[in-house]
Amino acid sequence: MSCCAPGAEAAAELAATPSPETDDETLLASSRALEDGLLQLELAVPDVHCAACMSTLESALGRLDMVDTARVNLSTKRVRIAYRPGSGRPSDLTRAITGTGYRTFLLDPEAEAATDRSFSELLRALAVSGFAAANIMLFSVSIWSGADPVTRDLFHWISALIALPAIGYAGRPFFRSAFRALRHGVLNMDVPISLGVLLAAGLSLYETLVHGENAYFDASVSLLFFLLIGRTLDHMMREKARSAVRNLARLAPGSAIVVHEDGHREHVPIREIAPGMIIELPAGERVPVDATVIGGQSEVDLSLVTGESVPEPVAPGSALLSGAINISGVLTLRATRPAADSFLARMISLMEAAEGSRAGYKRLADRAAAIYAPAVHILALATFAGWLIVTGGWHDAIVNAVAVLIITCPCALALAVPIVHVVAAGRLFERGVMMRDGAALERLADVDRVVFDKTGTLTEGRPVFSGQMFGDPAMRERAAILAAVSRHPFSRALVAASGPVPQVPGEFREEPGHGIEARLGDGVWRLGRAEWCGAVDTQGSASAVWLSRDGVPVAAFGFDDAPRPDAAAAIAELARMGKPVTLLSGDRPAPVADLARRLGIADFAAGLTPAGKLERLQDYAARGERVLMVGDGINDAPALRAAHVSMAPSTAADVGRNAADFIFTRDSLLTVVEAMRLARRAASAVRENFALALIYNVIAVPLAVTGHVTPLIAALAMSSSSILVTLNALKLRLGDTLPASAGQKAGRAVQTMAAAE
Repeated sequence: MSCCAPGAEAAAELAATPSPETDDETLLASSRALEDGLLQLELAVPDVHCAACMSTLESALGRLDMVDTARVNLSTKRVRIAYRPGSGRPSDLTRAITGTGYRTFLLDPEAEAATDRSFSELLRALAVSGFAAANIMLFSVSIWSGADPVTRDLFHWISALIALPAIGYAGRPFFRSAFRALRHGVLNMDVPISLGVLLAAGLSLYETLVHGENAYFDASVSLLFFLLIGRTLDHMMREKARSAVRNLARLAPGSAIVVHEDGHREHVPIREIAPGMIIELPAGERVPVDATVIGGQSEVDLSLVTGESVPEPVAPGSALLSGAINISGVLTLRATRPAADSFLARMISLMEAAEGSRAGYKRLADRAAAIYAPAVHILALATFAGWLIVTGGWHDAIVNAVAVLIITCPCALALAVPIVHVVAAGRLFERGVMMRDGAALERLADVDRVVFDKTGTLTEGRPVFSGQMFGDPAMRERAAILAAVSRHPFSRALVAASGPVPQVPGEFREEPGHGIEARLGDGVWRLGRAEWCGAVDTQGSASAVWLSRDGVPVAAFGFDDAPRPDAAAAIAELARMGKPVTLLSGDRPAPVADLARRLGIADFAAGLTPAGKLERLQDYAARGERVLMVGDGINDAPALRAAHVSMAPSTAADVGRNAADFIFTRDSLLTVVEAMRLARRAASAVRENFALALIYNVIAVPLAVTGHVTPLIAALAMSSSSILVTLNALKLRLGDTLPASAGQKAGRAVQTMAAAE
C-alpha cells in the first residue's frame, strides 16, 4: 500500500509529453540493449516522493515475468527497468506503473529542465488555507461566545462562503491523489484526509441549511492548513537534493572542435563524436570525451578525477578523461570513447545508481504512515456502522464518524518529522552547517563510520609555501620573479608568500607541463619540475619546485597543503564517540600517509579513482556499516551519493556540494561532530513526537468513537496535538551540541604525539 500522495508532487512540466502506455514501437525505440539479451527502459515517474512510492512501483513491476530488475531513483524521479523483450509487450511496463496510481512519461530533457510547478501549487494552497482558517476562526470565536441564532446563522454562511472555495482550491493536492488511488483500487493517506475534509464541510453546510448550532468549517480548513505545512516543508527538503546529477551533466561541453582529414575544423556536438575522431582542445577548455593526446604539451587539472588540485603534465601518449581541464598549451586529441560512454557519463551513472540504493532507506514517517490509512478507514467505518445500528439515525453516525476522521487526522504525524527537521536545520545553520535533505538527518543519527577525503576536506585544498629546501635565501626573490608570470597554483603560492615582486626586464616563456624559463641579463633561469631544471628528486616529491641557472639547480622550494583548523580535534572527538575514521584519497601514497599520521588516522588508502572510492563504500555497506562520507571534489560526488549520508565543505565544487546532504561553511571540522550530535537529538525528538501522537490517539479516539467529541472539539484536539509536537521540536533550540574544549584538548594531544614521532 502506498502511503504517499502522487498528486501533491504533480510535475506539470511533463504534462505535454504524451503517455507512451500503448505505443510499443516508441517504447522499444527508447530502450537500449544490455547484456544477456535484456533491454533497458528509463521512464519519468514525476509523482514519486518517498520510500513507499519506490516500493510500490518496484513491487508492481517486479510481478511481471518480463521484468528482470526495476529500480526507482527518488532524486531524478525516474524508474529504470531491465526487461526481456520476448516475454511481453513494452506497454505492459507502463500499464503496471499507471495501475498503481502513478503517471509515467517518456523522458523529455527540455520538459525535465522546466521549473517544478508543484511547489508553487503547494505554496499557493498553503496561503489560501491559512488565510481562510484565520478568518473563519474569528467568526467561530463569536459563535463560541454565545451569539444569538440569527448572528450564528449569518456567521455560518459567511464561514461557508470563505471555506468552501478555499477547500476546493487548497485541497486539490489531496483530492487528486485520493481520487487517483481509489480509481486504481489502492489506499493512501490522502483518502481519509479527503474524506474527513469533505464530510466535515458537507456536514457543516447541512447544519447551516437547517440552522443547526454547530458547523465545522474551521475544522475542515484548519485540517488542510496543518497538513499543507508538513507537506510543503517536506517538499522543500527533498527538492534541494535533486540537482547534483543535473549539475554534473552540465560540466560536459556541448561541442568540440573536430579536425577533419582535409585540415578544416568544425564544431561538432559531443553526442556525434565517435572514437577515432581528431579533436583540437584549446587552453582553458574541458576534455569533451575520453581521448588520447597525439599532439602538443600542456598541464591539465585532474581534480574531477583524483580530487587533487596540483596540475599534471601531459604529452603525446597521455590518456585523458572527459571533464579534465586543459590549463596551458593547445592539445590535439584522438577520441577513444563516445560521449555516452565517457568518464562524465559513467560518473552520472554511478551517482544515479548510488542514489537509488540510498533512497531505499525507509524514513520513520514512511514506516509509521504505512499502517495509518487502513486503520483509520476501519475505525471510522466501524464507528459509523456501530452508531447506525445502535441509534438507527444517520446524523449521529456521520457526526461521530467525521469526528473520528478528524481526530485521527495525521496532522501531528505530518508535522512530527518536518518540524523537527526545520528546527534542526535552523540550529545547524547557526553552527555553520546547511542541511539539504531532511531524511539525511535521520541517516546521520545512525552513522557507524566516518570516511574523509583528503584535499579540500581534511586539508585547505590549496598549496601553501612551506619554506626553502636548500640554496641561497636570496634565490627566493629570483624564483618569485619567474613565478609572477604563471598562473600555476605553486607559482601563485610562492608569489603570495614572497611579498612585492620587482619587475626585471627579460624574455619569459612558460613551457606547458614543465615550468617557466626566463632569459635575463645574468643567464637562463628555469623554475619548475626537478628533471626540467637538471635536478634529481630522490624523494619523488610533487610538492617541490626547483630553480636552476644555466642548467644548474640553485634552490628548491617546498609546498604543503595544511590541515584544516581543528581537523585533529574532530578526528579525536569521533574516536571518543566510538566512530572509526577512514581516509580515502586520490592523492599519492606519501602525502596521504603523512597526513594520516599527523591527524591520528590508522585506516587510509591512496590513489583511488571515483569508482575505487565508491567500491570501498559499497564494501562497508555490505558489512552492514552505515557510512558518513565527507568530501569536496567532483570526483567525490558518486561516493557522496553512495554513502549512507554525506557532507561537504562550502568550498567544494558545485557538483560535490549538490551531491552532499550537508554543507559546512566553517573551516573547523568540529562542525561535522556537532551535526552528528544534533542529528541524534533530532532522532530522539522525532520518536518523542510519534509517542506524543500515539498517546493523543489512545486518549482521543475512544472519546470520539463513543460520541463524546464533536467534530469541532476533534479539530481543536487535532490542532493541539500539532502544537504539542511543534513545541517538542523546539527543544532542539536549547543546549550545545559539542563541548568544544574537550574536542580541542583531544586534538592538541594527537598533534603533540604526531610531532613527537
